[in-house]
Amino acid sequence: MIDLDSLLDAAAEVAANSYSPYSKYQVGSALLTSDGKVHTGTNVENASYGLTICAERSASCRLVSDGGGEIVGIAVWVDAAEYATPCGACRQVLSELAGPDTPVVMGCSSGARAQTTLGALLPDAFAG
Repeated sequence: MIDLDSLLDAAAEVAANSYSPYSKYQVGSALLTSDGKVHTGTNVENASYGLTICAERSASCRLVSDGGGEIVGIAVWVDAAEYATPCGACRQVLSELAGPDTPVVMGCSSGARAQTTLGALLPDAFAG
């Protein structure tokens, strides 16, 4: 049983470390692996916007740097009135590391929340 509430809490906690001086949009992500480890990441903005790293990709890089693992749950939290889904680039990166049935929970500071799967977010993912 995956505790998506705790995973979302971990994403909310790491969002406080966001470097978002331009958008003021704090995002956190947490990835749960089958061995029970949680790998977190937050968004890191840059004045050259194309160099900005999203929270989901930040967490993905941390997971790989920590030795990898099979992702069994994904959480995304934003400091906003409405939850947000991962962007297209993050969906593609996550699809390299997780299966289409992997649950994705999204939440925000207002308490709004939704749950879906990675496959629903990125049907027919590019696999090279």
